[in-house]
Amino acid sequence: MSGAVTVFARQYFHGTKADLRPGDLVAVGNPSNFTGAAALSWVYCAGTLDAAIWGAELALGEGPGRIYVVEPTGDLVDDPNVTDKKFPGNPTLSYRSRTPLRVVGEVVGWQGHAPEALQAMRDGLARLRATGGDVIID
Repeated sequence: MSGAVTVFARQYFHGTKADLRPGDLVAVGNPSNFTGAAALSWVYCAGTLDAAIWGAELALGEGPGRIYVVEPTGDLVDDPNVTDKKFPGNPTLSYRSRTPLRVVGEVVGWQGHAPEALQAMRDGLARLRATGGDVIID
């Protein structure tokens, strides 16, 4: 073995229903994909495809869910909406940024969650909405 180290770049994904193209920017100032809240001062991405699939499946709006490969144009920080509330240690690799995410490609042919799992997640989100617990830490 030569001792050489291969370094792989981390991939980031953004799940949504927005129709985007390579080069487009996902920028701050858009409403949440999940709550219909006022414009957010962060943009969100994940380092796991599974987290992005949830984002694409649960996003509000019309049209199919889409998953984009994105690259940050600035610093990323852990998303406290997921890491502090649900998954300490950030196993979903969920992040947010104040700077745009640049779309570099689209993931096609991804497989969504089982209908039962998707309905259970939607039911959980509906319970949060009903109790006022769907607040996004912005």
